[in-house]
Amino acid sequence: MLFRAVPTPCVGICSTTFGDTVCRGCRRYLHEVINWNRYSDNEKRLIWQRLDGLTAQVLPRYFDILSDDRLTNGLRRLRIPFREDASPWIRLATLLKQTARQSPDLAEFGVQRLDLSGLSLADLREQINQELHTLASAYYERDLLRAARMTDPSGADGEMPDAEGIREDGAPERT
Repeated sequence: MLFRAVPTPCVGICSTTFGDTVCRGCRRYLHEVINWNRYSDNEKRLIWQRLDGLTAQVLPRYFDILSDDRLTNGLRRLRIPFREDASPWIRLATLLKQTARQSPDLAEFGVQRLDLSGLSLADLREQINQELHTLASAYYERDLLRAARMTDPSGADGEMPDAEGIREDGAPERT
């Protein structure tokens, strides 16, 4: 079931105010942060799908979800709010966000850690967050390049066409 009022992905740590083109908190692109309240519910859901897809792409390298029911029931038992329509990977990310510093027994939540790095769960969560930000930034650069080529087909030589207000590194000009 889709949520009725589409919540913002904002987690209250917005790095776009410091010039990042991809927020380190929620991983939305700068223009998505700025225009969120103007978007239709369908547009907001598309952004959520992209953000959820990033998480579902990264977390399986570090964890295996053995029981979605145990994960969901564990979140409910701890009274950790989560989106009912989200995938198990998003529920796992929610669990990690809320409990990594307490180092919970993941087996109680039907989750097995695959990572053998020896990092604490909190440090592993930070590593995963960094990887998610890197992946979101790579998608941003790819999508920006694709959009620039579509607006200026003369960029066929592989060089990104000049776009007013966009620096060479893909970031918007600060005014």
